[in-house]
Amino acid sequence: MPARSWVEVGHLNDIPRRGARRITRPDGSPAIAVFRTADDEIFALIDRCPHRGGPLSQGIVQGRAVACPLHGWVIELDSGRAEAPDEGCTQTVAARLAGDRVLLALPAAEIAVKPCWSAA
Repeated sequence: MPARSWVEVGHLNDIPRRGARRITRPDGSPAIAVFRTADDEIFALIDRCPHRGGPLSQGIVQGRAVACPLHGWVIELDSGRAEAPDEGCTQTVAARLAGDRVLLALPAAEIAVKPCWSAA
């Protein structure tokens, strides 16, 4: 497993409450959706619903879950698991706040080129 380091990707206020921002990655790896709950918790998932690959970053955050905009599957933000009766999961990415800065645990190779937000 490659070494990981905390990489700053933006600020808390860059993400709307109950919304997301999409992180494009310089190495072409799958995009990451960074979510902000109504209580200012931060979570990150690979931006792909396990059902049909829908863009989770375009979904609506409900509590600590996001509803996929394509077919309404509800994905838990902390685990990436689909809520029953649906089954499946998407990969989580470790995320944390340092003051108002949003940090993600990414492979060390991505530190040289900071990932950037794109509107979700």
